[in-house]
Amino acid sequence: MERKWVHILFAAAGLALVFLLVRTSEWVWSYFAKPKQLIIYTASFLLAGVGVYWAWRNEEIFGLASECVTELSKVSWPTRKETSAATLVVIVTVIIASLLLGVFDATWAFMTGLLYS
Repeated sequence: MERKWVHILFAAAGLALVFLLVRTSEWVWSYFAKPKQLIIYTASFLLAGVGVYWAWRNEEIFGLASECVTELSKVSWPTRKETSAATLVVIVTVIIASLLLGVFDATWAFMTGLLYS
């Protein structure tokens, strides 16, 4: 079961790498000429494929990815109720902090207005 997630991780990394290579190639090529989509996509898929295959076959990288998946399976994820409560605490804290900073800003603006006018 664990190895399935490692393989999915490598597949997702490959897709992300293809996306980044395509966007970067289009950006760089557009400075010199109109980008040729066939060349960009083919080269991006080939480079990403070779890179992901190399990383997948590398025992050290594959072992590291396996360890990450193993450690993530040990994490106790919060329940929906705990997440909602924590989110509410963050929202209230942000509102209080923004009101406090707003009061400080208004006071500072008023004081500097008196000083410079």
